Amino acid sequence: MQIALPLLLGAAILVWTYHGFDFRQVWEVMSGEMNYWWMAFSLVFGVMGHVFRGWRWSLTLAPLGEYPKRSNSVYAIFLSYAANLVLPRVGEVSRCGVLAKYDGVSFSKSLGTVVTERLIDTVCVLIITVVTLLLQSRVFSAFFDKTGTNVGFFAHLFASTNFYITLVCLAALVALVFFLIRNLSVFARVKGILSDIWIGCLSLRHVHRPVLFVIYTVGIWACYFFQFYVSMFCFDFSSGLGWMAGLVMFVVGSIAVVVPTPNGAGPWHFAVITMMMMYGVSKENAGIFALLVHGIQTFLLILLGIYGLVALPLTNKKH
Repeated sequence: MQIALPLLLGAAILVWTYHGFDFRQVWEVMSGEMNYWWMAFSLVFGVMGHVFRGWRWSLTLAPLGEYPKRSNSVYAIFLSYAANLVLPRVGEVSRCGVLAKYDGVSFSKSLGTVVTERLIDTVCVLIITVVTLLLQSRVFSAFFDKTGTNVGFFAHLFASTNFYITLVCLAALVALVFFLIRNLSVFARVKGILSDIWIGCLSLRHVHRPVLFVIYTVGIWACYFFQFYVSMFCFDFSSGLGWMAGLVMFVVGSIAVVVPTPNGAGPWHFAVITMMMMYGVSKENAGIFALLVHGIQTFLLILLGIYGLVALPLTNKKH
C-alpha cells in the first residue's frame, strides 16, 4: 500500500496534467531542437550535488565517533535517491543501512544525522523561498491565483481543479508524515534506539569543521539550482527566460517534490508547467520541458544508484 499510493498519486496528477497533450511533440524536440550539450552540463551539477551531500554527511557523523569512507557516504547517497524512486523517503533509511554494513556505523545514530540534515534542508528551502518571494512577489501572486490558492479567491476554490490537486498533495504529505512517525516510534520501542537517534540529531552542535559544513550545504543547493537553470538552455523557448525565472521555478519545484511521489513526479510537473506559463511559455512547450528535464534527471538517479550498487562491494572487498 505504501508503494502503490505514491505511484497512483503521481500517475493521477501526471494524467491530469498531460490530458490532451500531443506526445509526438516531445519526440520532435528530442530529435532536432533539444541541445544535449547543455543537458549533459546540467547533469554534472546533479552529480556534484549528491557528492557534496555525501561529504557533508561524513562531517555530521564524525562527532559521533563514526568515520565511514567518504566514497561509501557518496555511494550511499546515490543508492538512497534511487531507492526513493521506488518508495518515497525510504532512501533516508537505506543509506544508513549501507554505512552500517560496510563501515559498521551505528544505524540509529546515522538515522539521527539524516533527520538533522532534512531539517537543515528545510531551512535552506525556506530561506531561498522567502528571498525569491520578495524578489518576484507578482509572479507568485499570479501563480497562487492560477492554482486557486490565493486567499482572496476562496469563493472560487471549489470550482478550481488545480486547487484539488494542491489539496490532494498536501493530504498525501500529511499521510506520509503520519506513517513515518508511527513506524519510527514502533521501531524505536522494539529496538530501543530512540536515544541514539536523538544523539545523532544533536551531532551538528559538535561538527569539527563548521565552515566546511556550510560550504558543502551551499554547494548542494547551488548545484541543485544550476542543474535546473542550465537545463533551461536546452530549449529555445526557455533559454531566454533569465536566472530569476529559473530561481522561481526551482523554488516551486523544490516545494512540490516534498509531496510523496517518486522523485516528485506529477506535483513537480504541475508546479513547473504552471509557473513556466506565468513567464509566457505555451502550455505545450512547458509540458515538453517538464517531461524531458524530469525524465532525464530521474534516469540520472537510476544510473547513479546502479553505479553505487556496483561500486560499494568492489571498493569494500573485505566485507
